[in-house]
Amino acid sequence: MSTLGIVIIIVAALIALALIAFFALRGKSTEKRRTRARELRDRSEIKRAQAQKERAGADEQEARARRETAEAEERARVADRRHAEAERQADRAKAIDPDRKRGGFLRRRKREPEHDEAAERR
Repeated sequence: MSTLGIVIIIVAALIALALIAFFALRGKSTEKRRTRARELRDRSEIKRAQAQKERAGADEQEARARRETAEAEERARVADRRHAEAERQADRAKAIDPDRKRGGFLRRRKREPEHDEAAERR
């Protein structure tokens, strides 16, 4: 064989080995990328599930706070109504209490307007 033939055979063998090595390693690197992608996807799913749980807890806490605020506002309205009613009753009691005016026995009372049925019929 000639030197040129030997060189061509060696180069062809090297090219064949390079191609075999490329395809053999390519499968491993592709599998590594797939494995890495799968791991990343799994981690992202776990983080997504945790975030959804946290969001649900925050929503529940927010709803509880709104409910408590509404209940507090209702209690305040009820307390205001009761206070107003107590004030009206105190004013009525004050108006009819004979001891509230100083002057006692000799003081003249105001006359209440007499009820005139004849005037109402007209």
